[in-house]
Amino acid sequence: MSMIDQSAPTAGETVVRGACPHDCPDTCALLVTVRDGRAIRVAGDPDHPSTAGVLCAKVSRYTERTYSPQRLLSPMRRVGRKGEGRFEAVSWDEALDDIAAKLSAIARRDPQRILPYSYAGTMGWVQGEGMGSRLFHRMGASLLDRTICSSPGITALQYTLGGAVGMDVERFVDSKLILIWGSNPITSSVHFWALAQEASRRGAKLIAIDPYRSDTALKCHQHIALMPGTDAALALGMMHVLIEENLLDPDYIDRYTVGFDALAQRAAQWTPARAAAVCGISEAEVRGLALDYGRIGPAAIRLNYGMQRVHGGGNAVRAVACLPALIGAWRHASGGLLLSSSNMVPVTPASHVRPDLIPGGAGKRPRVINMVEIGDALLAADPPVEAVVVYNSNPLAVAPDSEKVIQGFSREDLFTVVIEQFQTDTADFADYVLPATTQLEHFDVHKTYGHWYVLANHPAIAPLGQARSNSDIFRDLAQRMGYSEPALAASDQEIARDAMNWSHPLAGDQAFERMMSQGWIRMQHPDAPFAQGGFPTPSGRCEFWSERLARSGHDPLPDWVPNRESATADPALARRYPLAVISPPARNFLNSTFVNVDSLRAREKSPRCEIHPADAAPRGIAHGDRVRVFNDRGSFGAEASVSDRARPGVVVAWGLWWPKLVEGARNVNAVTGQALTDMGRGPTFYDCLVEVEPGAAAQASLPATGG
Repeated sequence: MSMIDQSAPTAGETVVRGACPHDCPDTCALLVTVRDGRAIRVAGDPDHPSTAGVLCAKVSRYTERTYSPQRLLSPMRRVGRKGEGRFEAVSWDEALDDIAAKLSAIARRDPQRILPYSYAGTMGWVQGEGMGSRLFHRMGASLLDRTICSSPGITALQYTLGGAVGMDVERFVDSKLILIWGSNPITSSVHFWALAQEASRRGAKLIAIDPYRSDTALKCHQHIALMPGTDAALALGMMHVLIEENLLDPDYIDRYTVGFDALAQRAAQWTPARAAAVCGISEAEVRGLALDYGRIGPAAIRLNYGMQRVHGGGNAVRAVACLPALIGAWRHASGGLLLSSSNMVPVTPASHVRPDLIPGGAGKRPRVINMVEIGDALLAADPPVEAVVVYNSNPLAVAPDSEKVIQGFSREDLFTVVIEQFQTDTADFADYVLPATTQLEHFDVHKTYGHWYVLANHPAIAPLGQARSNSDIFRDLAQRMGYSEPALAASDQEIARDAMNWSHPLAGDQAFERMMSQGWIRMQHPDAPFAQGGFPTPSGRCEFWSERLARSGHDPLPDWVPNRESATADPALARRYPLAVISPPARNFLNSTFVNVDSLRAREKSPRCEIHPADAAPRGIAHGDRVRVFNDRGSFGAEASVSDRARPGVVVAWGLWWPKLVEGARNVNAVTGQALTDMGRGPTFYDCLVEVEPGAAAQASLPATGG
């Protein structure tokens, strides 16, 4: 099938190749069926090996999202107070002329007072950070540190393996032991879960390592319910046993690793008893996990990002990433580890996002503002942020410490532009809201962080109403602001070509053309890419001991770094707020995306807080009660689900609801904080202590905070 298949089964229909744009490792290849200019069905491509014709429940309803009566279809200008969500329709010329004039005036005084705020509302090279980053670089705007999801883990991989590299997800099917560590793939990676199930049918043992007995953990052979933030302790305890029981691969260690002796000394301090005490599990679980890992092969680890959203998240990923090299798991195509495969694609960021466009060059870099700290940045940055342009994100729902985020976006002297498909909580605080296209209406190209493919997305239908793509909006703004650089007028295909080295041997011959025609191409890595070392580290080896960390004054070895909010680090705080809260994505949502899709929200019903009976009983909380979850930062309301699936001492608040769609107008980020991780400057969403009591959260609605 080419880009458009005119021989569709039903007369009058065409099938257009696309790609899922959302923040998910599976990055599915789509087939969009169109009749009379209207998309009538979105399905998975059965010919794409990773997608295999299957979509998650969310994306299979993509037409419902695209044709939703809630879609924003014309530019809007605020007429009410910030947060009220009252707007009037204006023309594109009116909106863009005014936006360009205001941004230009600020840029003449100090362009660093302008801040872009974006993340992974779309993961595409074109509609993601292609033209947007070029424009804000040319302005000289503040640089956004885009760290809200994966940066601690990616940084840890860089210090250990040399980059976001790992095994081929398709080879998990032949693994004999799979550790599903900090991941609930039934919700977050359905195609990996299908591979894990097939591996199980072939005799593999599946072990889930997660504070919560998730849907995935329920279906695994074993579940190890450690406390949040203790993953490094468990990994070090495993190392202790592997060394003690001589379950290592000495040849692989000698030839392809750096720093084993130092790591062994560190692991010697982590007896199974000590690791068990820190993790809140049994010594037998620590020892049994290590023995399985050392004796059952090929052994593979599917790591995910939840476990790195704590103070010591980077160290935790470093510790886990050391394990495969200790036992020589990398020798096997079905052994090793996968957290992210982003660097398995030959990307070219310098030609893609064009940092060279920054006025004054590299010697005059603008300040950097971390997106995790957007609340503090909008309230206290010096010089102050005077304008923020939000695209591909919804910070009022997704950013931590939401009381501060609300206060920041409520500033009447803050000029705010939001490019959106729907009127989110963030859009309610905008001065202008510009209607964006959905994936079915624009061109894009996607790499993935969960497999080795690059995919094309062809527009299947014309943009609805007056919606425009991000790239078109930014091109138009650049022209109105008087920027004449050719990079700011590049076409979508030119941006896509700039994002990757399409002539790299990994891509194969005529890579761009093949992708455009068949919809996807696979990177041509060896089956076991690190069987003989060759890691993209300075040494070419797996670096247990990192010279780069040592030079920067950090511990060169992985270690357990306790949560900031824990009995270990802050006993007084833990006495006041004795429960740890984690907030994994609800099965029918993806971050804050899909929350406004009626059928999916109906499945979730309402915000839930799962709590163990041993924690619920002394608090007088019964199953189905309304509860208030709170700490010094804020509170939110939820329905209590009393269940032993949540381990004692941990409550699970499923996310990530739009605040304005729930009672009290607050979600779990009312209690999370802006503190950053040990490396990678990432968020610490799961390093958070709370108390839970009967009764709904007493909060005003969002509009009442404006003005």
